[in-house]
Parts: sequence; C-alpha cells; structure tokens
Amino acid sequence: MAQLNITLDQEEILALLSKDHDGAFRQLLQACLNKVLLAESAEQLGVQPYERSEERKDSRNGTRERSLTLRIGTITLTIPRHRNTPFKTMIFENYSRSEAALVAGMAEMVVNGVSTRKVEKVVQEICGTSFSKSTVSNLCKNLYKDVEAFRTRPLNGPYPFLTVDATYFKVRENHRIISKAFMIAYGTNSQGVREILGFDIYPEESTTTWMDFLEGLKKRGLYGPLMITSDAHGGVKAALQRQFPEAPWQRCQFHFSKNIAELAPKKYQVALRADLNALFQAKTMQEAVQKRDDILESYGDVAERAMKCLEDGFEDAMTVLLLPIGMRRFFRTSNHIERINRELKRRSGVIGVFPNETSLMRLIGSTLIELNEKRQAGKAVFSAKSYAEMMASNTPSRLRCWSLLHSVLPGPNSNTAFLSQ
Repeated sequence: MAQLNITLDQEEILALLSKDHDGAFRQLLQACLNKVLLAESAEQLGVQPYERSEERKDSRNGTRERSLTLRIGTITLTIPRHRNTPFKTMIFENYSRSEAALVAGMAEMVVNGVSTRKVEKVVQEICGTSFSKSTVSNLCKNLYKDVEAFRTRPLNGPYPFLTVDATYFKVRENHRIISKAFMIAYGTNSQGVREILGFDIYPEESTTTWMDFLEGLKKRGLYGPLMITSDAHGGVKAALQRQFPEAPWQRCQFHFSKNIAELAPKKYQVALRADLNALFQAKTMQEAVQKRDDILESYGDVAERAMKCLEDGFEDAMTVLLLPIGMRRFFRTSNHIERINRELKRRSGVIGVFPNETSLMRLIGSTLIELNEKRQAGKAVFSAKSYAEMMASNTPSRLRCWSLLHSVLPGPNSNTAFLSQ
C-alpha cells in the first residue's frame, strides 16, 4: 500500500475550525481523498508522475472533477484519467453502494406509506443535500420491474381455495380524478399456505373486467379451485360462473350479514347481527336452517326487506358447510383479503390521488409483494395431511355437485336438502 503525504495549511484549517466546523472537515476530507486518488492512480500505472520506468502499465491523460455529497456537505474531487485503461477507485465504488442503499431506503419509505415530501426532508437531513419530490418519485420507478415480474409469474400447482375482491383508488387521468378498480386474487395452495396470486387495474367492476382478470389467472396456470369466496357483486358472480363453472361460490358471510342488517330498521340491527353470527356458526345444515327460520320468525314483521335478502342468499352463504369443520372458518368470508385492502389504503393514504396508473401499480404492487412474503412465512391454515384426507373423501365430488345444482336450479333455497345430506 502506498504511503500518503498530505500537506495542509495549519493557519487556514484553524481559522475554519473557529468559524465553520463543517467547512474545515470538508476541506480536510477533500485533501485526503484527492491524495488517495493520486495514490490509486500511481499504483494502477506502476509509476509516479514524471517517473520513467519499464514497469509503466499506462500513461496519465489529465483529470476531471466530480462532486461527492456527504453528511458534512459537498466536496469536489479531482479524478485522474488514464489513456488506455479506465481509472478505478474504491472511493466511488463504495459511494455507489451507499447511494444504492439510499435509493432503496427512499423507495422503501414511500412503499411503507411515507409521503415523498417527508422522504425529501429525511434525505436532506441525512445527506446534507436536497432531493426534489419528483426525484424521489422517479427513484421509485425501479420498483416497477419487480412488480411486473411478480404480477405475471407462472402459477404452479393447484390452488383449491380462491378469494377475489376489488378495492378502489383515485387516479388522475385526462385532467380528471377517477376511481379505478384494483382487483386482487388470493389463493390457498394444497399445503395450506396463502398467496397473493394476481392483481390488476380496471376502469370498473363488471362482468367483462372480471372475466378478463380471471382469464389472466388461468393463462398463468391457475386451475382446479374447489371453492371460490367473494362478495355478491353481480360482475364477479357472473364471471366466476363462466370461468370456473365447476367451482361452487361461497358468498362472504361478513358482507352478507352487513347487507341484511342494513336493510333492517336501525334499532334492530345490533340484535340481528348477533343472531346472524350465531347462524353462521352452525355446524350442520339442519342447525343452520333452524336458526334461519327462527330469525325469519323474529324479524319477519319488522324487517321484511332484510328477511327477503336472508332467504334469497342463504344457500350461497352456507356452501362452506360442505368443507371439513376445521377448514370452514378460513373460507367462509373474504375478511383476509379485506385486511389486505385496509393495509393498501393505509399505505396509499399519504398520496391521496395517484398521478397515473403506473404509479398506482408500482406502489400497491410493491406493498402486495411485501405482504405476500409475510403471508408465506406465516402459519399454514391447514396441513398437507388434512388436505389429502379431504381430497380422498367425497368432499370434492359434493362441491362439484353443489355447483352443478346451482346452475340447474338457481332459485333461492332450491338445494338446501343437498347440504343437509
């Protein structure tokens, strides 16, 4: 390693220390690093300046200046240039790694729900330099490639249980603010591990957009769902029936309870919700039918519209009774995907209105990647042994029969006897 001789003006340094500590340290560091650069150049060339030697490997070709932003401010370094082989220095190699780490940290702050203006202030405090709001946003564009790779990855293996839902985000488009539907598919594989299977942005929820979203999942390898859970949006129901005709639909019991209660007079809603919750805890169809009939009798005169809603949607909300008891609570509602939606809303809250769809996909997609990693590292909702036992039983055939009966006899309560078997 070469020895460095650094010459400093003592009086100038002392004068700076008495007035401007940061300025003094900047000058000290600048002088030291410039000497390091000269020493690195000499080592790579094999000779000192103006030295003649047969060990010379290359020749000098002037210098160039480059600024380096640090916590104490910006310093200017004089970078040697070589004629044939590019000059290399550990100073900027290490700085590049630190800069990459800074960019990653900035992107992570935005993904975690920190506004770009706050990120700008934090970086300015740490680095002693300013990054504009647009610069911080531009740095986050590198996240897009990772999001697309995750969103379009092949889906390997069966996903017997599928939950789909959509939430809405505001996006600026053609000088207007428009609510965009963000669709998410959440699956559980044969090992009981939950996984975010896909997501995409659409102008609205409709049969056409849901058909396109589900078709995309099938093209990527999704097959064989035994049961699909969602709310009762007309578009998603129609699309599921067309794309997965053999998979019975489980109407989300939470949304169903909410739909019923909202149709009842306000003074009865709390008690009605409690009775509905007891209904959904039924272990058998006979027990569920009895609890339903009790509710109809208790509220038939005071909440006629609510009771009509209960009667019409009862069978769709009880499909889960075909599953083994230990699996039912995981697939009777879409609450697990609703929790994801709430986290997405929290993360996006600091942004408010996204400037475009790409920005929306970048931030929400990055958040979903993070949430997916946590889900996969979590506890499985059932074991591979439990799944194998279910598949060896008559449950899969009963689920297919239930779906077939609903397509042939779609009326309310027309297939309740089947669930009672």
